[in-house]
Amino acid sequence: MSSFPLSSCFQDSRKRRRGSLVYQKKRRRLLPFIPSADPTQRLKQMGTLASALTALHMQFSDDLTYLPGMAPPSANQAKFEQGGMQVLSKEDMETLDQCRAMCKRGECPPLLVVFDSCEGFTVEADDQIKDLTIIAEYSGDVDYIKNREHDDCDSMMTLLLARDPSKSLVICPDKRGNIARFISGINNHTLDGKKKQNCKCVRYNVNGECRVILVATRDIAKGEKLYYDYNGYEHEYPTQHFV
Repeated sequence: MSSFPLSSCFQDSRKRRRGSLVYQKKRRRLLPFIPSADPTQRLKQMGTLASALTALHMQFSDDLTYLPGMAPPSANQAKFEQGGMQVLSKEDMETLDQCRAMCKRGECPPLLVVFDSCEGFTVEADDQIKDLTIIAEYSGDVDYIKNREHDDCDSMMTLLLARDPSKSLVICPDKRGNIARFISGINNHTLDGKKKQNCKCVRYNVNGECRVILVATRDIAKGEKLYYDYNGYEHEYPTQHFV
């Protein structure tokens, strides 16, 4: 989520879209997250997410959702991306599938959703997380950017920037989503803000479909909050007021 309370809304909702990288500079294999060994600890982690989703009147979903009146599945094609999109390798695809399978078994990533009086909902590591670990896949309803220009959702994520702007897509986690929706953004305007970053958001071509994956960019210690750059590719999100 954003790094300020929900009540602090921006005047121009068009400038509140989160961005993600299309290419990684380094090519190293992604790692699966390691669930906490204690089932009680995992239940606590899932409970904090459930409470946050309930507070925002959201349903849990780990998938991209396509609804009538919004973008159809056929609109989400990586080949439409202006300049091309990085293809997720076979090995990394297997790792992503492994993470999704673990989540379906109730073996979630070791994360807690914690409410902060200054930042709103935040996400912190409940165990150590290694560099290049898959944190989560960004999920929610898929829609055309043109349909969301005046939307007040502060957590929309760019999914596709097409050569034809009318075909560009966003993920909208206002009704459905997962823990990725609650991860905070850094303040791009301060050095201290940039130092907080410990994960990144990358858009991948996965079997021809655009997907957005959050990945650790360094080792993350237990108790550390997760932050990424909402302006990783575009500069559509004002972060100067973030703490």
